Amino acid sequence: MGYKSLRACVDDLEQHGHLIRIKEEIDPYLEMAAIHMRVYDAQGPALFFENVKGSKFPAVSNLFGTLDRSRFMFRDSLDHVKKLVDVKMNPMSVLKNPFQYVGSSMVALGALPWKKKAGAPILYGQTKISELPQIVNWPMDGGPFVTMPQVYTEDISKPGIMNANLGMYRIQLAGNDYIQDQEIGLHYQLHRGIGVHQTKANQLGKPLKVSIFVGGPPSHPLSAVMPLPEGLSEMIFAGTLGNRRFRYFYDEEGFCISADADFVITGTVYPNENKPEGPFGDHIGYYSLVHPFPLMKVHKVYHRKDPIWSFTVVGRPPQEDTSFGALIHEITGNAIPQQIPGLHAVHAVDPAGVHPLLFAIGSERYTPYQKVERPQEVLTIANVILGTNQLSLAKFLFISAFEDNPKLDIHDIKGFFTHIFERIDLTRDLHFLTNTTIDTLDYTGDGLNSGSKVTFAAVGDKKRELITELPADLDLPRPFQHAKLALPGIIVVDGKSFSSYQEESQAIEYWAEAAKDLNWEGIQCIVLADDAEFVAANENNFVWVTFTRSNPSHDIHGIGSFTNFKHWGCTGPVIIDARSKPHHAPDLIKDEAVESRVDQLAAKGGSLHGII
Repeated sequence: MGYKSLRACVDDLEQHGHLIRIKEEIDPYLEMAAIHMRVYDAQGPALFFENVKGSKFPAVSNLFGTLDRSRFMFRDSLDHVKKLVDVKMNPMSVLKNPFQYVGSSMVALGALPWKKKAGAPILYGQTKISELPQIVNWPMDGGPFVTMPQVYTEDISKPGIMNANLGMYRIQLAGNDYIQDQEIGLHYQLHRGIGVHQTKANQLGKPLKVSIFVGGPPSHPLSAVMPLPEGLSEMIFAGTLGNRRFRYFYDEEGFCISADADFVITGTVYPNENKPEGPFGDHIGYYSLVHPFPLMKVHKVYHRKDPIWSFTVVGRPPQEDTSFGALIHEITGNAIPQQIPGLHAVHAVDPAGVHPLLFAIGSERYTPYQKVERPQEVLTIANVILGTNQLSLAKFLFISAFEDNPKLDIHDIKGFFTHIFERIDLTRDLHFLTNTTIDTLDYTGDGLNSGSKVTFAAVGDKKRELITELPADLDLPRPFQHAKLALPGIIVVDGKSFSSYQEESQAIEYWAEAAKDLNWEGIQCIVLADDAEFVAANENNFVWVTFTRSNPSHDIHGIGSFTNFKHWGCTGPVIIDARSKPHHAPDLIKDEAVESRVDQLAAKGGSLHGII
């Protein structure tokens, strides 16, 4: 089977108990997002909002909220797609097992985009931006955003759908300085295909045509977020995953239109025309602030008959994009390790906001005639990781050697940190990259897209036992005294609030000097935080605070620290200053009045009774 539309998917999910209807009128300002987050947290069903306040169009969310539901939606094609991705990553697999791929090859041939000539459902009607559901997720958001868009652009020098890019970038529909119904904001980060297309258009002094698809079969939005290998079209992938060819056509103004989408917004981006976009509550768990981003001038807004507006909520993980990630991992398997020689596994740690923290496992094969006692090949692998696509946005990379423990699991936060800190030599095994690029959404650096990176590399035999409870005689000097054990060998302390780097660097240096003679046996990492109890409460809190509130070059210190021929190290525990700084973006905080209204929906007779 293959869904012909989003409504066909909604009906199928409802029939099989995977979706519920919210019949009450729901305010798109904060309330729809609050409902979504509560249901997602409860691992509940997909949500169909029948009555969206201020809009005639219904909306759906949480389609991909659980891995089981995603598997259900793609139950007839998932195995084929895994095989096709495997072929793209490893063509030799076909030669080794040709008959295993026969069915999948036929699916691929039938997945080529289909250019329709007439009768596209999307041509049923037209509307205005202001008539779409104006969904605002967080109290400080700059306006309503499209959070589940498929943004389509073509290479201006190689036009056509086979050289196009389909990506998921956020779209601000109103607010700031945008002219209502005429202008919207287009935000995209580093290492995105649309950036290449806009750069080429700018160089030629020509406008870039942009089409934004919303809705359509669920394979379409998933294709927009898939990290596909170079040369594999998102539209082919959508057709393969959805068991239905991607149908499209060009309208009279030359914009590509997804025939099966529920809505299509067309518009142009002119060279060097930007407007302030944001703020927006983002997936790291903070607001991304106001910055100039490309301005899109709206041409038309198409919709099909009885369309459904598709949306999600972005915030501190885990959220629906976490479940997206789980599905992507299931499809791609070991795709990235196959691209990097010697790499066995790499994992962007979702509770840490994805990009700030990576775990990786590599091989040590450089000197098979000697026992490996220090990182060698894993450092080469680390450099490749930090130069590969979106992995290059990471700030902290912890990498170990496969040979030291073949059973080490990159998804086991506690186990991985324990393995690293049992083996690391802090005088030697920290390697920094300064004045480089980091995630656009990360405000810990010294400017937009600007920050630093560090690799913690640990190989060889276990060197020490890590503490699993705080020593009774641990008497820390002021001002950092209140200590909690977060993970084996890692303690969190709090004290004074952060003031400025000049003042705090001095204060930490004095503190480290005063603490130098304490017994640090079994302790390898000290995290400075605003609330040690919160940070140490669980693994998710620990990685979120530690790695989203620190910039390696500025916030890593150490007891017994030194610089030797430009290499930094420390003889005692490494110190990570993860306190909030004045230049950091604000945390995402829910509106209590809205949460109370959601509670009412959970009461007997409400649409969410028994769900949350």
